[in-house]
Formats: sequence, C-alpha cells, structure tokens
Amino acid sequence: MNREFFAAIADIEKEKGIPQAYMIDKIEQALLAALKKDYPLESDCARVVLDPVEKTVDMFLEKQVVEKVDNPRTQYSLEQAREIIKGINIGDVVTEPVDKTRFGRIAAQSAKQVIVQGIREAERNMIYDEFTSKEHEILTGIVQRIDPRTGNAAIQIGSNSEHTEAVLSSNERIPGEPLRDGDRIKVYVIEVKKSTRDPLILISRTHPGLVKRLFELEVPEIADGIVEIRSIAREAGNRTKIAVESNDLAIEPIGACVGTKGARVNAIVNELNGEKIDIVRYNEDPAEYIASALAPSEVIDVLINEDGKSCRVVVPDNQLSLAIGKEGQNVRLAARLTGFKIDIKSESQA
Repeated sequence: MNREFFAAIADIEKEKGIPQAYMIDKIEQALLAALKKDYPLESDCARVVLDPVEKTVDMFLEKQVVEKVDNPRTQYSLEQAREIIKGINIGDVVTEPVDKTRFGRIAAQSAKQVIVQGIREAERNMIYDEFTSKEHEILTGIVQRIDPRTGNAAIQIGSNSEHTEAVLSSNERIPGEPLRDGDRIKVYVIEVKKSTRDPLILISRTHPGLVKRLFELEVPEIADGIVEIRSIAREAGNRTKIAVESNDLAIEPIGACVGTKGARVNAIVNELNGEKIDIVRYNEDPAEYIASALAPSEVIDVLINEDGKSCRVVVPDNQLSLAIGKEGQNVRLAARLTGFKIDIKSESQA
C-alpha cells in the first residue's frame, strides 16, 4: 500500500509537474494534524515522517526521558524508559509507534483532502509563476465565450505547458472589433495578481504595449535593437502613431518597419482590425520631431515656446483640417507622442 501511495505522488509530479517534496510536505502536515486530533493530550510530541526512498509512512509519539515526570503522556521516568530501551539516559527520547490500523481511515481521509488541496495550490502557484514572467509580453489566446451583457470575453491563454483563462474586459477590447467563439487573437499581459482562487491575469488589446510587441515580432531590426521605438501614442481601433530611430546609419527606420510592399506594417494592421498606423522618425530636435509627428499633414514652421513644453505649428491653409484630424485626433496623438502641447494655425491665421 505504501508503494502505491508513493507511486501516486510520483505520478502527480509527472502529470502535473508538482514536485514530490512539495506534496510529501503537505501530506505530512495533514497527517500530523490528524494525529494530534486523535491524540490531543500528546499533541506536543506527535510526529509524522514520510520516507520516499524507503517508501514508509511512520507515525509516532516522541516522549522525553526526565528525572521527574510532570506529564506522563509526554514524558517517561528513567526507570520506565529503561524497561523499553536499555542504556537510555535522561534527556534522551523514546519513540513510541502509533497504531496505524486504528488511525488508518482518518489518516487516509486527511491525506486525500490535502493531496487535492495541495495539487490545486501548487497548480495556482505554477500558473502564477509562469504568467508573471510574461508580464508586458504578447500571448496568443482563443476566445472561449463572450458575455452578451457586459461584452467581456473569456480568453484561454497558454505559456509553455501552463494554460489558464483570462478575462478581456470590454474596455480593453478594440472598439468595433468583432470577436467570435474560437477566434485566435493576440493579447498583451498587463499584470498578474494573486487571488484566493486562480491567478488574476489582466490582458488587453488596447494597450500601446501591444503595438510595440507586435512591431518587435514583425520587424527583426527592432527585435535586434538596430531600430528603436522611442514613443507610441494610440487610440485603439482608430489610429496609432509610433516614433522610431535607427542606431545604424545604413538602416532606414521607417522603411524597416513598413517592410517590402508594406508587408510588415500590414500584418500588424490586420492583427489590430484595420487600425491605421503612422510611423514617424524620431528626432532630437523638437521642431523636426513635432513636424514629423503631424504627418500626413505638411508643416511650414514649428515655434517652440519658452516653457519648452508647448509650441505653435503653422500649416498650409489647405492642410489645417488634415493636421488637426477628425475630431482633433491627429494633433492629439502627435501631442501625446512628442510630449508637447501643440497649437495649430493655418498660414493665413499665423
């Protein structure tokens, strides 16, 4: 029976990846609690030892050999101890085995409960550890179901051998993006939190980090550090502006991100449900950088104010609405991309 017991623990390690030492420790704690409950007056001297090498389960009471007995349930006098073990001395310990046949049913029930609880706890810890390492990364998930009332989507996500379910809340979904059960989508892991049940994994399709990671996947030059993403401003579902810079004069950063016939950027646009992406060149000169950020509009002049945080931009009369964008989106994204407050004037207004 002991061999089967330890074989079952070994199987748990193979199937679940839960270390035998972890399970043995949990089972020892459970058996000890049950033993103390069965021997309440001797609880201080109750011991349980599981030996996976010898495949033994030992339960016993350790009684101290003393000169004067104060508690006969936990102590032996020297005379009593020498009747059991010859040559024993004061301060030594007498090990008194517990009748496991009487204790077996309670112990088996306790062990079963702790094995189930231990597996659940270990699985939660393994999932937490695995997905914590994936914070701020992209994972591929499968849509399991969508709540018609809240719009929240349950997404099955996996990392290596671990799988769990995360909730893509309605405010983290790309506006207007149709999702159906069984769809495969990429999600950005914002944060992983511990909870009383399974770990809480916060995922998003609207976070600017998703765009950054998609470019790293599609553009080898970014993954290798040759082209660097300096800033991203995003309004999910509509438009994203991304500023890039090359650390190699031989590599043109915008061309690297666009790819041959737009293949690289188009793959990202498709993943983001048609979201427009403006790729602009980062520049240490604020005026040049702001002018680039306002693409596709032309810019005549950029005047940086004394506060160093705001500017006035002059554009051709026929480019004013383009520079501002629909409902101010273009200038708003350019301001977030560059960190400047931008006041746009047409040439005639200026």
